[in-house]
Amino acid sequence: MRAMNETVESPLPPAPGAEQYPSLALVNSSIALPGGHFVDFLGTPAGANDWLVGLGLAPLDAGMREMCAAQLRSLREQIRSLFDSRVAALPALPAALAAVNDALTRVPTAPLLQWDEKNGPYRAAPHPTTEIVDHALATLAADAADLLTSPAAERLTACGSPPCSRYLLRHGRRHWCSTRCGDRARAARAYARRTQPAGD
Repeated sequence: MRAMNETVESPLPPAPGAEQYPSLALVNSSIALPGGHFVDFLGTPAGANDWLVGLGLAPLDAGMREMCAAQLRSLREQIRSLFDSRVAALPALPAALAAVNDALTRVPTAPLLQWDEKNGPYRAAPHPTTEIVDHALATLAADAADLLTSPAAERLTACGSPPCSRYLLRHGRRHWCSTRCGDRARAARAYARRTQPAGD
C-alpha cells in the first residue's frame, strides 16, 4: 500500500457525525481508498500535529515527535476496536478498554510533585509536548466513551462501501460515509445485477 502525504486534502468529506465526535474523526484519520491506496493523517509527527491543530487540540508549534504520533495511532486502533465491537454487538477486547481508560486517567489535574536533588521539592507540569499529547489522548478517549454510551451509539456503523474503512453515524437508511462511497456501492450493486446469470 502507498501512503499519501498527510498535507494533502482529504479525498472524502468528514463522515456523518465526525464533526460532532472527535473520536469518530480519529478513527477515520486513516482512509482506505480503491486500488490499495490509503491516507493516514497521523502517519508522521507533522501530520499528527496538523490533525490535532485542526481539532483545536494542539498549537501549531507543539513539536510532535514520532512517539506522540504513535500514541495517537495506537489509541485510534483501540477506539476502532471498540467501535467494531459495538457495531457487531460483540464484547469489547479488554486491551481496547484498558487503553481508553488509561488515556482517560493520563492527564493530571494539577502540577505534579517533583524532586530536585539540589533544590528539593517543587511542583511542575510534565514536558509541554507530552502534556499536549496526553490532553489530546484524554479528550479523544473521553469523547469515545461519551459516544459509545450515548443514544447516538445506536446509529454508529461502518461504511457499507468496501474498501472504505470509515465509521459514521447513520441517518435514515444511509450506510455509507460519503456520496462517493454511496455511488460506488450503487454501481457495484447494479453491476452485480447485470452480470448475474439468468435464472438465479
